[in-house]
Amino acid sequence: MNEISPTRQWRVPAGLPAAKLAGGVLLVALGLLLADGDPVRLVVAALAAAALAGWAVRDLVAPVRLEVDPAGLTVIHGFAGRRRLPWSAIEAIAVDRRPRLGLTSETLEIDAGDSLHLFGRYDLGVNPDEVASVLQAARPSR
Repeated sequence: MNEISPTRQWRVPAGLPAAKLAGGVLLVALGLLLADGDPVRLVVAALAAAALAGWAVRDLVAPVRLEVDPAGLTVIHGFAGRRRLPWSAIEAIAVDRRPRLGLTSETLEIDAGDSLHLFGRYDLGVNPDEVASVLQAARPSR
C-alpha cells in the first residue's frame, strides 16, 4: 500500500449551501412577484424553495461526503448519515464520464458490492479524477 495521510476527506464547497439558500429566496421572491393573485404559483415556488433549503441544510449538517484512511472509506449514507466501508468491501473505484447538453459530466463511482456510491464534483469539491487517483493509491494491493 502506498503511504497516505492518516485521514483525507472531501466535502461540499463552502459557498454551495449559501448559493442554494439564495436560490430558494429568489424562488419565493419570483413567486410573490409573478403570482398575480394565483396562490398555486406561490405554493409551487415555496415548495421548490423548501426543497432547495432542505438540500442546503444537508450540505451544512453533513458537508463531508467522502473520507479515506488506511482501513477504508467512510461515505455519506441517507440524508446525513455515515457508512463505513472497509477496503475488503470495495470492488471497484471508477470515474464515469457522460456527455450531457454539450458538456461532459464526471461521477466518481465506488462499488461496494451491495451498494453503489456516486459522487459528483459538487459533492467532492474537486474533480472526481483527482479523488479516484488518491483512492486507488490508498487502496491496499489485493
